[in-house]
Amino acid sequence: MTRLDERSTAGKPLPVREHARLLVIGAGPAGLSAALEVARRGVEVVLVDEHPVDHALMGLDVPYHFGQRMGGSTRNKARMIETIAAADGRIAEAFEAGVDVRLGIAVWGLFSQRPGLRWLRGHVAGLSDGESCWFLSFDAAIVATGRRDVGLAFPGWELPGVMGVTAASALLQRYDAFDGRALAILGSGVEATRFAQAALAAGRKIVALIEAGEVLRDPAGCADLVQRGVPVLTGTMISHAVGGPDGVEHVLVRTLGNDSADTGKLACDTVVLATGAAPVIELLDVAGAEITFASHRGGYVPLLNADGRTSIPGLFAAGDCAGLFAGKTSDATIAAMEGVRAAAAACDELAGSTAKAWLPTPEAEPGPADEDVEAVRSAWVAASMAVADADTHLCQCEEVNLADLLGVRPPRYLSGKDGELKSHDLAALAADGQISQDQIKRLTRAGMGPCQGRRCREQVGAVLARASGTPLARMPLPSHRAPVRPLPLSAFAEDHEPDVLTQNWEGWFGIASQWEPFWTLSSDAAGTEERP
Repeated sequence: MTRLDERSTAGKPLPVREHARLLVIGAGPAGLSAALEVARRGVEVVLVDEHPVDHALMGLDVPYHFGQRMGGSTRNKARMIETIAAADGRIAEAFEAGVDVRLGIAVWGLFSQRPGLRWLRGHVAGLSDGESCWFLSFDAAIVATGRRDVGLAFPGWELPGVMGVTAASALLQRYDAFDGRALAILGSGVEATRFAQAALAAGRKIVALIEAGEVLRDPAGCADLVQRGVPVLTGTMISHAVGGPDGVEHVLVRTLGNDSADTGKLACDTVVLATGAAPVIELLDVAGAEITFASHRGGYVPLLNADGRTSIPGLFAAGDCAGLFAGKTSDATIAAMEGVRAAAAACDELAGSTAKAWLPTPEAEPGPADEDVEAVRSAWVAASMAVADADTHLCQCEEVNLADLLGVRPPRYLSGKDGELKSHDLAALAADGQISQDQIKRLTRAGMGPCQGRRCREQVGAVLARASGTPLARMPLPSHRAPVRPLPLSAFAEDHEPDVLTQNWEGWFGIASQWEPFWTLSSDAAGTEERP
């Protein structure tokens, strides 16, 4: 006789609200090009983009490191939708082409049938407008989620006014709501020089471009800035950001190799971090797509075939989330062409005309301007460690400093239990086996805060690799989990609890010891009581 487990999710479909033939996530160069190509081929397409981001999420540095330099106009979502649409004429073009364009809608999860989700039928995306959540099923999707900045710690980097260059570019060029006036830019790559040129054109002052290395990463762009009167400093690191009531007021800089003496002071209200970027692969990872480390394409990227398809049938990637390199940063048409190619392949797959086996393409030979992400991150982390003090938090959310990380110290709120908690330093853990950033996160809480590791994920990984002598490519990918955006609980469930939700509900609220601190409980203390 067959018995069914009423608590099992197997065979219980999700409450899907709507269906899309093809879903495109991200309205940047790749996403817009993909959506327009799909529409041109006569296929129904929904294009979603999380911008404009809610002001409160910006305050949490989600999805970019905004550093509190967003203007008050970002509180007006309707106005921001108009501003963003006006900033890129192709959004209107997509509307006219029949694309279902939805701005201000975040995708917080992508789910496909795989081990652990065998009961799921087809592909499903979790969407949210910040006030409610719903599921959308789709036949194929193109992920074009772009890039985000890699954080870099130094004393004072937690102050308002320290931000990432991707956030600064978005506020300046898409939102028209950038409050920075006098800017110090850390980094000398293409991201730094292109933003500096745009900021100068918008009337901002660049007090200096600061590079920790002796060699400039974008010599031509830096030469152009020098001609415009921008000081370019090499072999130099910000040693301290000093602030007041409104955030950063000036920074102190130090010539690397000079261990104690600061060598300059720069008056500024904003520090823009342009020390590196990472592909936004979180949705692809959550969906179960195969991920690999590509040193000349920004780090962890999805494995793709020549058409941009991932290891999951029906799921494609294009643009910066598919891999970063200098040429793509300089020329948006490269990302756009990737979007068109993925759109063509997705439409062909929907039409049933592709039966060939999926084979990932080998990593292309790096171009002369393409950087080794491991070398770049290691160099910046070395510069960070050279100026960091005991109060410099690599993880701002959980206040984890360098000594906490390397000592693998438990969370501060358990400091009174040090004698009872078994502690291992990094060397001891490395002797036991492969260092895992997920393991370190659980032991120290580094990366476990509300920003979901966006400010610290890559620099924590680089520090662990450097300290343990492990090549960055061999560090396991820190896992991503849905929801990949912080969302209020009210967005996930109605205030009213239907009777069906109480069926098979265990007596969690009848646990006699639920309000007792766990360290006061003996190992056998735990009886439960059924609620009345």
